[in-house]
Amino acid sequence: MTHNNALAQARALTLPSREASLQRKSSVSYFWNSNRKLLENAWAEWEIENKENLLIPDEMLLDSNLRQVINEAWKNPEKENAVADLWKEIIPGVYSTQFFDVERLTEFRNYLEAIVSSKIPVRPPYGIQLNRYGIMLDPRSEGYLAAPNFQVFYNDIMNRYMRPIARLLLGTYGYDNQTFGFSIQYNPEKDKDLHAHTDASAATLNININLPDEKFKGSQVDFYDKTSRKTVQTVFEPGKAIIHSGNIAHATHPIISGQRSNLVVWLYGNRMQIPRGGVSSYGSVNNSVSTEIKKEKISSHQRWSLPDSPKDTFAPF
Repeated sequence: MTHNNALAQARALTLPSREASLQRKSSVSYFWNSNRKLLENAWAEWEIENKENLLIPDEMLLDSNLRQVINEAWKNPEKENAVADLWKEIIPGVYSTQFFDVERLTEFRNYLEAIVSSKIPVRPPYGIQLNRYGIMLDPRSEGYLAAPNFQVFYNDIMNRYMRPIARLLLGTYGYDNQTFGFSIQYNPEKDKDLHAHTDASAATLNININLPDEKFKGSQVDFYDKTSRKTVQTVFEPGKAIIHSGNIAHATHPIISGQRSNLVVWLYGNRMQIPRGGVSSYGSVNNSVSTEIKKEKISSHQRWSLPDSPKDTFAPF
């Protein structure tokens, strides 16, 4: 195999059946792992082939107010309160803000459509109920979206945005070295809801990527407030994001019409450590290590820093 024909070879692969994937047959892992390098080369070749008309995703796709306060906080962490001020508290441990620039969502969605149209095999997130239209985003996942420019964008979101925000709002420092991500789509004909669950994460960032004219009915998200013992309902809007502690129970109502598309990214600690109470009902519970949050004072400069440990290979599903 040469790098120059990787794209054609990748497109010619026969994917494992959905049934085999859901049954976790060893042949499925073998397929993705044995073709990993081929698929990575194919994505690199695809980018080169389409470099004249393909978006290079970067932080300019994100909301300008969010970008400004994030960049200022990286220069001077003592300005981090301006970041917190952008996030509206839904219940304790659950916050929302505008994440994507609505006017540039079309560009990003066109980019994602080009990825789907590439005919390069990708693995859907069949570890959860939503298992038809999604794509695994993180390199630790089999069959992940290995397009080099996307990976730069993905890591930028995790390192420059999500991790310091989660540390600031949710106190995840020490449990956020590792990343995980996937895309999902709610559709009345296929994957229409998600039962009550918690996540195998210290923090979850759920970003809606619907366009303003892509209306849908239903698909509200319930969050359970353990303090008041009440359930609070919220609805995603184009480009809006919700960040929450993984141990907060949440559920998605059935979608009645239209479709809702989201990017979902997680942070957790080395060897899948998560704070106590964050065991997921659809993550890989046996691999998760639930621990108490360390009661130590964290400085702003510690929050606005990168982990010093390398990425591991543990994945929730």
